[in-house]
Amino acid sequence: MNDQAWLDLIKKEKAIAILRAPNLEIGTQLAKTAIEGGMSLLEISWNSDCAAELITHLKSVFPNCTIGVGTVLTVADLRNAIAAGAQFAFMPHTDFDLIAIAKRREVPIIPGALTPTEIMTAWNAKASCVKVFPIQSVGYENYLQALKAPLRQIPMIPTGGVTIDNAHALIQAGAIAVGIGGSLFSKSAIASGNWSLIQQQIQTLMNRLRSDP
Repeated sequence: MNDQAWLDLIKKEKAIAILRAPNLEIGTQLAKTAIEGGMSLLEISWNSDCAAELITHLKSVFPNCTIGVGTVLTVADLRNAIAAGAQFAFMPHTDFDLIAIAKRREVPIIPGALTPTEIMTAWNAKASCVKVFPIQSVGYENYLQALKAPLRQIPMIPTGGVTIDNAHALIQAGAIAVGIGGSLFSKSAIASGNWSLIQQQIQTLMNRLRSDP
């Protein structure tokens, strides 16, 4: 997938589900619930159990979704995730080597950055877009809006503390999409198997995000 196709996709979808699963069965159920709630961009955290196996499995079971990887830290992480079938990759930091590898493989790569200098550095390194992380530490939409004034040309995806209640405000402040995980997929709901509650929350989120053109 080239960068323009990636940008078109996330502009349309507006949200990426960040999944952390203890095993393949729960990971599959989380993905199924996210999809039934209206999400089709699924990010599997590489530091969760059976991440490679889950990516490969989800690509087979849900071929109409886009399955990627998050929390990529090293060259080995990225190469193994791509080998497993990851279609995009997020990392919490900016690493020029990882960006270069992903670009050669035509896998959209989204490095993490927080300050204006870090964001510009990631973008100048040919990032597909930039993950603004952790957004909860700097003021959510107010900080993003301040960033977008001088850095309007850079597509940004805030993550880290994004919730149903603040996701729409982040989009209005200039985010191209948001990454959201723990606030949707709560440990208590997963432990009790309350998939219907998770699905309802996802539907609420997506309805809010898609209320604007």
